[in-house]
Amino acid sequence: MAVRQITRITGKRGYLNPCKAERVSWNFEKVFLVRHGQSEWNVEGRRQGQLDSPLTEAGQRTAEHVGSLLSGLDADAIFSSPLGRAWQTAKIIEAVIDLGVRSEDGLSEIDHGELAGLTDSEIERVNPGLLAQRRSRRYDWRFPGGESYSDGDLRAGTALRRIEATATQRPVLVTHEMIGRMLLRNLTGLEVDDVLGRYFAQGVVYQVTLPSNILAIV
Repeated sequence: MAVRQITRITGKRGYLNPCKAERVSWNFEKVFLVRHGQSEWNVEGRRQGQLDSPLTEAGQRTAEHVGSLLSGLDADAIFSSPLGRAWQTAKIIEAVIDLGVRSEDGLSEIDHGELAGLTDSEIERVNPGLLAQRRSRRYDWRFPGGESYSDGDLRAGTALRRIEATATQRPVLVTHEMIGRMLLRNLTGLEVDDVLGRYFAQGVVYQVTLPSNILAIV
């Protein structure tokens, strides 16, 4: 097991979004964030959003590795997105650490709407310039018929409050790349530009020890 410190946050933290100055604090001791294992559409470069594709064999092995990493830590609950690729990952982890898995809709990936199931080249062919618009304002740009990062930011905070209400202190959250960034933002108060620039990798346990420390455990 290798551990790498990513961030020790100083200064202001605990703000839900740029438009609200309400301070947010959490009763968690620490949170373990996990992205689902590699899926078939990950390999094909297709945007999944709230559509789904199963884990590849490599993705299943990655989930087993994450379970092994978590077996050496002190998690006390597992919550998972109900989407198949995340739920499959969570059940593989459960087989190792035997905590049971609870479904939490708010951990589902940001909805890609009409772009779900498409590759970037397919999107560009049908809607030239659309992805460039997204790159210019990633936080508030909304997928046609879907969600924006801003929407996901609010949803992530609501999901964390529901999980917190179960009285768990050290939950594992099995989730997805984009909503995972917003969970990290809600937990730590990282600025939007900072969190959007972070790669939320598969096969890694992100241990967030509140209020100020993020470790990548690989």
